[in-house]
Parts: sequence; C-alpha cells; structure tokens
Amino acid sequence: MPQWLCNQLMSAFQKKDRRQIRLLNDCWFYYRGKPDKTKDAKDTAGSTP
Repeated sequence: MPQWLCNQLMSAFQKKDRRQIRLLNDCWFYYRGKPDKTKDAKDTAGSTP
C-alpha cells in the first residue's frame, strides 16, 4: 500500500470520517484490481524463445 494512502487512511480514521474512509477503501481496491502493465510485460517477455 502506498505511503500516501496509509497516511490518508490514518487521518480519516482519527477524524472518524466515514465518507473519506469509504472513498479511500474504494481507491485501494481499484488500485489493487488494476492490471500492472510492467508485471505483464515481464511475464510475456520471458516466455518467448
């Protein structure tokens, strides 16, 4: 998890800002679910002889 997201989440939890927590949670799951282009490029680069 990126440091900026950790900081934002900690701040939102301390302020008990449910809207911000929900938004950041959605951002995290979007970030995690997005395919990583560099990872895919490395996987396909090694498979060609």
